[in-house]
Amino acid sequence: MKKFYGWRVVVAGGTLQFFQSMLLNQAFGAYLAALVQDRGWSKTALSGAAALKSTEAAILGPALGWMVDRFGSQRIVRAGVLLFGVGFMLLSQTDTLATFYAAFVVLALGASMCSNMVVSVAIIQWFEKHRARALSSSQFGAAIGGLFVFAVAWAIQSYGWRVTAFGSGVMLIVCGWPLANMVHSRPEDVGQRIDGRPPDSETARAGSAPVDAATRAPRAAVGQREYTAREALRTRAFWLLSLGHACSLFVVSAINVHAITHIMEGLGYSLALASLYITIATAGQFVGVVCGWAIPERIEKRKVTALTMLFHATGMLLLTYATGPVILVLSALVHGMGWGLRGPFISAMRADYFGRNSIGMILGLSSMIMVFGQIGGPLIAGAFADWLGNYRVGFTIIAALAAVGSLFFWMAKRPG
Repeated sequence: MKKFYGWRVVVAGGTLQFFQSMLLNQAFGAYLAALVQDRGWSKTALSGAAALKSTEAAILGPALGWMVDRFGSQRIVRAGVLLFGVGFMLLSQTDTLATFYAAFVVLALGASMCSNMVVSVAIIQWFEKHRARALSSSQFGAAIGGLFVFAVAWAIQSYGWRVTAFGSGVMLIVCGWPLANMVHSRPEDVGQRIDGRPPDSETARAGSAPVDAATRAPRAAVGQREYTAREALRTRAFWLLSLGHACSLFVVSAINVHAITHIMEGLGYSLALASLYITIATAGQFVGVVCGWAIPERIEKRKVTALTMLFHATGMLLLTYATGPVILVLSALVHGMGWGLRGPFISAMRADYFGRNSIGMILGLSSMIMVFGQIGGPLIAGAFADWLGNYRVGFTIIAALAAVGSLFFWMAKRPG
């Protein structure tokens, strides 16, 4: 019997998330601290780059989602890897805020095209019975990547941010291209079925319906309502999930961008030492992913995600008012556990609620709401820090928003 290829897609997607987490998502704070010192640019101006990345992802979200549904994830990921690498190379050559932002446009476009959203769509097409477990497994890459942020910070401190950025671009292209080729979009592309079921069970079991000839997407599973993107928009669950997700991203984006600078300025730690906060948070994320992998599929996912938002809020408050290393470590672990557990469960909930056929477009439309958290987190924190001289007020507001997000997830019941 042919070995089920779906787990290879999970490994490839997870490794791509490893590089994205290590080199950009959780390393951006190290670049911000270095650029503030080297170029003298304000925190608000540099936070705008993170906002630009998120805005670009939101604007492109629906179009990218449609393209993934129509053409499959593999082609999109290939193009994304190339643009991602080139963007880092351009970043290494920047001298002004204008060229910095221009390079970041290219970098952000590439990052969006090989992001967790695109990879998750492919994984959703391969799995139904163990969907949450497969999505959680792919997040091991992001979690492990964050553990190596200290290496990026060390490289920036030892060789400079320009050399580090250029080397990151080369690494992405060399390592990312073969991984992109492994991300087959659907089981039918390699002659397999969802969950590895044999062909003769295709019409006998739920989730193994034939492929639609026009779109190459699987037809609706028995007992599974397949929503179009327009139908999903009319449901209460779509908006509650999107708003809850946005609230979580206020915390994640603010910590990724500003935590290192907050610790350096507030507690007097060096760049390399402050960056250990991100490393510890990623260790917590890894624990959260393990917990998500182990939680049975029958557990109601909305209740789990509601709980994780309280983890985010608590971790944010502990970081805000930390006075020493013990509280910082506790903050990082609590926040990281919430992050690692929440992410895969939100993607699995959307697939459970709305089906697989239009999941790319539905995720893309959700990104237009989620972007408020991605943009708002860094900007709120940066603006209050520039105004008041510290991050306490901005971070406290963001923690309150995370608590509100817990209510959104609790109310997000399956439509119909």
